[in-house]
Amino acid sequence: MQQTVLVTGASSGLGKSIATHLHSLGYTVIGTSRSPHNYSDLPFPLLALDLSSQASIDLFFAELATKITQLDVLVNNAGVGITGAVEEVNLNALRAHFDTNFFGPLAMIQQALPLMRSAGSGKIINITSIGASMGLPFRGGYSASKGALQLISEALRMEVAEFGIEVCTLAPGDYATDIASRRYYEPNKKGSPYEAMYQDSLSTMDEHVDEGNDPIEIARAVEGFIQRKKLRPHYAVGPFMQRLSLTLKKLLPQKVFERLLKNHYNL
Repeated sequence: MQQTVLVTGASSGLGKSIATHLHSLGYTVIGTSRSPHNYSDLPFPLLALDLSSQASIDLFFAELATKITQLDVLVNNAGVGITGAVEEVNLNALRAHFDTNFFGPLAMIQQALPLMRSAGSGKIINITSIGASMGLPFRGGYSASKGALQLISEALRMEVAEFGIEVCTLAPGDYATDIASRRYYEPNKKGSPYEAMYQDSLSTMDEHVDEGNDPIEIARAVEGFIQRKKLRPHYAVGPFMQRLSLTLKKLLPQKVFERLLKNHYNL
């Protein structure tokens, strides 16, 4: 039977690549966007969804029920970035960030699970980040939100296994997308003790995105997860050195790894 895949944040970036690729393979793909009317050229349907609003999530699933009879795969892809020194980042902006990156995906999971459980099968793929496994300087809020999603995925995976539902995370490195344009930037305040360090870090972040790999790598990885019978808890895809950082964090003394990160960000 043809599988139905729900991909959040499918109007651009990684989500668009994932949804377009799966659609080309014959999957029934439903995408989401906060403003679906702005993307009429996509080959799959887009439904309106604002992950920061529970009311929007409820309306979305009510509409989804009129369009599909099964939900085989949920790809929690939609997310946003945030930058700023921990001391200076706006806490309201950080709360809104967690609404989109953590609480929104969690609300999607809570609504999707009864559909999957009634079918006796399903897969939930949570897109996190290589940065979820380490506190990146001036991206601490982003690391924290994605790290929270990564950890709750581990708990969820054990809780739903007996229902035939599998859960995994996919941690991308840097990919050539428009994520930088949708990131919340805490203003770099003149005279701030972090002014020079923060500016250098912002330049480094944007360079990495511009030089990132093709997002089709992520789309093909998701394809593989859907076809695989058994999933591991966590996967990472991206440039070799970024994937290597996950291994180095496990193997190196903490202070040594911290020094490597500081050198990388010119701190």
